[in-house]
Amino acid sequence: MIIENVTNQQEVLVKMVLDTWYAKTAQLDKLLSDLSDEQLMEEVAPGRNRGFYLLGHLTTLADSIFPLLGYEKQAAHLWEPYVKMPDKKNDDLPTVSDLRKDWTIVITVLREKLAGISVQEWFEKHTAVTKEDFLREPHRNKLNVILSRLGHLDYHLGQMQFLKPRGENGE
Repeated sequence: MIIENVTNQQEVLVKMVLDTWYAKTAQLDKLLSDLSDEQLMEEVAPGRNRGFYLLGHLTTLADSIFPLLGYEKQAAHLWEPYVKMPDKKNDDLPTVSDLRKDWTIVITVLREKLAGISVQEWFEKHTAVTKEDFLREPHRNKLNVILSRLGHLDYHLGQMQFLKPRGENGE
């Protein structure tokens, strides 16, 4: 009975985390469909990152989940310009259209991979933690990778909301 209850709780926890991940990525998809390429080239606030840069950054961070779960990256070419370099310091960037495609590819393939991971596997160590460290810190598991990326995604998604034009009522 106790083991069954633990398994049930793990299933619920995995479902909660993945449902939140899917909801947040869908929210970004919706925002991207509402924003033009020109709007994405604007700064989210004066002197801050452009939406375009944040999209590249979020695509790269989603892509960085793959190796932690034991899979190959889909958009490794984005790491340098969107993680290692600040916005507006690199003139060799993909087009907004190409970046939108990269986002779609990464999120689509990631969704497929996430769906193939069993409940038990979610609580196994990810690839960046040693067996010894994992024994001391079992929270450093695959599910925690998604949790950590969720906070990051939500933060930048909030910034990108400022790219939407304000309505007549200041909305």
